[in-house]
Amino acid sequence: MIVGVPKEVKSDEYRVALRPVGAQLLTNDGHEVLIQEGAGKGSGIEDEAYINAGAKIIPNADDIWKNAELIIKVKEPQLEETKKIRQNQIVFTYFHFAASQSLTQACLDSKCIAVAYETLTYPSGQLPLLTPMSEVAGRMSIQEGAKYLEKPMMGRGILLAGVPGVEPANVLVLGGGIVGMNAARIAAGLGANIVIMDINLDRLRYLDTIMPANVTTIYSDPHAVDHYTQKADLVIGAVLIPGGRAPQLVNAKQIKQMPPGAVIVDVCIDQGGCIETSKPTTHQEPTYIVDDVVHYCVTNMPGAVGRTSTHALCNATLPYARQLASLGADQFAAQSSGHAAAVNTKDGQITNAAVADAFPDLPAQS
Repeated sequence: MIVGVPKEVKSDEYRVALRPVGAQLLTNDGHEVLIQEGAGKGSGIEDEAYINAGAKIIPNADDIWKNAELIIKVKEPQLEETKKIRQNQIVFTYFHFAASQSLTQACLDSKCIAVAYETLTYPSGQLPLLTPMSEVAGRMSIQEGAKYLEKPMMGRGILLAGVPGVEPANVLVLGGGIVGMNAARIAAGLGANIVIMDINLDRLRYLDTIMPANVTTIYSDPHAVDHYTQKADLVIGAVLIPGGRAPQLVNAKQIKQMPPGAVIVDVCIDQGGCIETSKPTTHQEPTYIVDDVVHYCVTNMPGAVGRTSTHALCNATLPYARQLASLGADQFAAQSSGHAAAVNTKDGQITNAAVADAFPDLPAQS
């Protein structure tokens, strides 16, 4: 199979979908690997490393989209890229379809085979290709939140950790999954007061066991969310419905009740966000203010730390990329129900139930 890796074109996206070792292993498997010139530069990987691994460097993205049977990317195809997707071409990347009907429609119109990192599932229910970037984003959320709590950034002027004699910041983490757990752990290490909320009692019991004393676990219900948002200096949105749109947990009225200069980091903005007032932002313009509350809703947070994120992502995705290249989409999906769940669109129809639920008016496989 011809495997193509175009350079990412999303704003401030510095990751690359394949490292040189991946190119070498795919080449050893008998495939041809095409890498766009400069695709790895943002992650500190030069073209020469890919050449030495057996890949071919292609000057422009058009030739890669035109010739590759399997496209491996990091972020969802942008508008300029959706026009290049071909029928039956396999595109393996993060899609987050539930947050964008236009992207979903474009992939249906192209009749491509969209294989999404974020919905590939282990039998245990874990999401192995979403996990590494969730770890990065969860840790970054506290790093960014701490920065935007500073007064020059329009925040409250609060040091997350506090100092002797002065109380630390109050951090509310909505969701106890991978993002929430990593956010709570970093915030706890800095010395903040953290409340982490979830609807899964078993998960809360686990978090209560492993977290330090400055992390309190609270069952998530509307009254509890209302109570703790009013006290929070920093809110981390970290809820997930695999493949589906994120549930809205905090409404505009509750935003008005938060302290002026408080900060929201909505990590689940890729899936539509869990805050009513959230809207996608970029690393160039990461924040905006609603009712004196700073909102940080960057849709590709891990892209800012491309060197770390690329290695973490490719460690997870490479085995599946090799399977797709060797087996094709049909045999790949036949490996397990978790593999099948990764196939989100095929033959102009939605094939993932959560995505289909998000867009009941679009054609879906019965």
